[in-house]
Amino acid sequence: MLTEQHVAVYRRDGVIVVPGLLDASTLLELRETTAALVRGAAQVSAHTDIYDLEPSHTPDAPRVRRIKAPHKVHPAFAAVLRRPAVLDILRALLGSGVRLLGSKLNMKSARFGSPVEWHQDWAFYPHTNDDLLAIGVLLDDTDLANGPLLVVPGSHTGKVFNHHGADGRFCGAIDPADVAEEAARAVPLTGTAGAMSFHHVRALHGSALNTSDRSRNLLLFEVAASDAWPLAGVADFDEFNSRLLSGPPTVVARMAQVPVRMPLPPALRQGSIYENQTAAARGYFARPVAA
Repeated sequence: MLTEQHVAVYRRDGVIVVPGLLDASTLLELRETTAALVRGAAQVSAHTDIYDLEPSHTPDAPRVRRIKAPHKVHPAFAAVLRRPAVLDILRALLGSGVRLLGSKLNMKSARFGSPVEWHQDWAFYPHTNDDLLAIGVLLDDTDLANGPLLVVPGSHTGKVFNHHGADGRFCGAIDPADVAEEAARAVPLTGTAGAMSFHHVRALHGSALNTSDRSRNLLLFEVAASDAWPLAGVADFDEFNSRLLSGPPTVVARMAQVPVRMPLPPALRQGSIYENQTAAARGYFARPVAA
């Protein structure tokens, strides 16, 4: 259970880390499931609906940087989000009504796990209010060496930065020059496997290359208050309601005075943030070197 102090820190910093939310047997199942999926990538040579591949991937040496929508790929991932302790935290931070937006498993293999440039999740999916957050489930022990998530405390109450490239198209990355001061204040979300981080949708964050000999796999879920409605619209109302984790369906959208920059025109390269960010003119983090 979260204490009032945990909630106060989240409101102030836009991020908290809660240790020990997954037990050893659950972690083992998730790791084994992940390993099996990586082995399956030997059957593909390009991105698919499931796999986002490292630039150095080959069928003989599978290298996966993301499993897309893992909650749809295997029930072990979906079950994490419905654990009572996790739902209690979400209700404490977002309110009684909570909806799943999506999921991904970002994988940083030893020595070459790709970085993610500075960005705000809000830039990708603005809503009628900003009671949204991302959960980061640490599947591995995570420290400074293996590319932890880096978050700038307090940035969730500030501006929404420009995530568009020089061509005017959305690229999902912020010019490093625009966030130099903020990046200097970033804190790493480190911890032992089984911990979970919770960061606000407007929190500025990124992650560096994995320079260690250990993996850093991070299971991510994006969730929202049920009265936060996507500004891009709802294509399938029944499917939209099927993603409710807590509380009843509602057709009342709560409107808030929040800054919004729409992710349009869309990025030239679709598929994942990694593909979007290839259009960025400059990067902050070192890139992996192809083997």
